[in-house]
Amino acid sequence: MNSNYYAIIMAGGVGSRFWPVSTNSFPKQFHDMLGTGETLIQKTFRRLTKFIPEQNIYILTNECYNDIVLEQLPEISQGQVVLEPAMRNTAPCILYAALKIQKENPNALMLVAPSDHWIEDETAFSKNVLTAFDFCEKNDALMTLGIQPTFPNTGYGYIEYDTNTQAAVKPVAQFREKPDYETAKSFIQQGNFVWNAGIFMWSVQSVLKAFQNNQPELFTLFQDGIPAYNTNLEADFIKENYGKAENISVDYAIMESSKNVFVLPAEFDWNDLGTWGSLYDKLDKDTDNNAVINARTLVEDASGNMIRTKDNKIVVVEGLNDYIIIDKDEVLLIFPKEKEQDIKQVRTKVANAFGEQYS
Repeated sequence: MNSNYYAIIMAGGVGSRFWPVSTNSFPKQFHDMLGTGETLIQKTFRRLTKFIPEQNIYILTNECYNDIVLEQLPEISQGQVVLEPAMRNTAPCILYAALKIQKENPNALMLVAPSDHWIEDETAFSKNVLTAFDFCEKNDALMTLGIQPTFPNTGYGYIEYDTNTQAAVKPVAQFREKPDYETAKSFIQQGNFVWNAGIFMWSVQSVLKAFQNNQPELFTLFQDGIPAYNTNLEADFIKENYGKAENISVDYAIMESSKNVFVLPAEFDWNDLGTWGSLYDKLDKDTDNNAVINARTLVEDASGNMIRTKDNKIVVVEGLNDYIIIDKDEVLLIFPKEKEQDIKQVRTKVANAFGEQYS
């Protein structure tokens, strides 16, 4: 296994559209959302250990989730948990982690991956990442894996790539924001657009150069901490300085403004597991087309439902179609699937009405 391969697993999100299972105190990446016996972050970690040394995998998360990470991933050390004392989007934390890795290994090649995505063909995923690593080792490049679109999805950003090459790795022409339906249809018809999955690869030298060129103020802020990184002085430096960082995504910070950006259209199926409906799509269904996790069901005239409980509870459903039915401790959610995007607002209303402990 190549000792220059590193990974950062992004595990700081709240996953508010998976409420009431996903909460501020225990978000979705730490739950077994698929009913497989492994949480999403555990599945992601295992997937990466197939080609990246365990000790080279860092978990980037909010400091309030430190204990959960160490409990669910006992293989890692405290030094592999990179803690954010404040939420500042993805660019500051990726820059911080890259500087830590560079200090340890200036020849490092880095993968940045979300902790909560679904990938079925893990062999194809490994193959694609290794192809990207090989390209980044030989070129000054910022790379991303693009997902082949299967329908005109308006919930994802798109990447347009240059068609003037037959190579597997394509130069990126531009990043496109989440489109309306007609625009998404036109993207797919053109044939050179892929979904932006937020999976990145680069050498540590290339990504730090990109930050230095495109975000000099942010770069200087974190560069000043180099003497402290990977020592017992690191926590104090980060506590004092992290909150000063601009709240900015890595896409805006470096990817969209750099000229050396490439995409590899992925060969694996992917789902960002962003909503209960997206989870429903990936689960096996019963004879009534209901997706069921941790429940024993008795259904009558009920189909297309997403049903989840804990502790194998008996659930009786009659006359409901295409609903989300989630039982979690003191909260029961019964909500139409077609309105799943509104769950984020419902969560806020419940917190306002009954207390923040329910959010």
